[in-house]
Amino acid sequence: MISQTKTFDTKALRKTVLDMAYAGSTVHIGCAFSIIELLAVLYRNHLRYPENDPHAAGRDYFVLSKGHGVMAQYACMRELGWLKDEAFSHYFADGSDLKGLSDSRVPGLETTSGSLGHGFSVGVGLAMGAKLRGTDQKTYALVGDGELNEGPIWEGALFAAHHDLKNFMVIVDENGYQAMGRTADVIKLGSIQAKFESFGFDALTVDGHDETAIDSAITQHWKSNSQAPKALIARTVKGKGVPFMEHNNIWHYTRLDHETYAQALSAVAGSVQ
Repeated sequence: MISQTKTFDTKALRKTVLDMAYAGSTVHIGCAFSIIELLAVLYRNHLRYPENDPHAAGRDYFVLSKGHGVMAQYACMRELGWLKDEAFSHYFADGSDLKGLSDSRVPGLETTSGSLGHGFSVGVGLAMGAKLRGTDQKTYALVGDGELNEGPIWEGALFAAHHDLKNFMVIVDENGYQAMGRTADVIKLGSIQAKFESFGFDALTVDGHDETAIDSAITQHWKSNSQAPKALIARTVKGKGVPFMEHNNIWHYTRLDHETYAQALSAVAGSVQ
């Protein structure tokens, strides 16, 4: 594990996201905030990177299929020491290596994502490769609930169940929104847990901001003797941590100005996660 000297404090992670978004005058704050606790638990307690090396041959794989939430992952990578402070103060400036979507050319990002629906299948492929090599590597793919509108998700799910990829876990950020509105208004999903179970997954649903519950559910999945792939449905709040952003889909594409940046920093500093 990599967790012993890393706290992945969620207030600090949210502050980093705000600093990046303000410095780069960029968007996707709300969808980064909804996955902060999920990433904190994964990086603190579950993802293995031997020698803290993002290229380590025996590492676990984390695929951020909802690549527009990448600022949350950048914040975790900063804590790991994989990204330096100047990368954040110059985010989105000319010459910056950090993009607004996940880019596999950045060490620690396993795939280029942003065209939704494809990262899930990349994760399934990584899990299949680990199974064929006979390693104990685990693969996690984090998707948005709106992303489940995409057909490749369900093709990949069928493949994962058919090949008994017990080393694969999909985590669904069920925040109830996608870019253009409420998920239920665009395409109703019904019970996401029931859907994955019908595709042959072992599935659990948790509060996606309760770090203890997230950790317990992930641990429960890995302790299972089942050969099935795993699904963790995390019920989250888009914009979590800043009251004027929570459940407000305008913050999918709205940029911070001096006033909203200061207000958001104050809210994050005083929030109780």
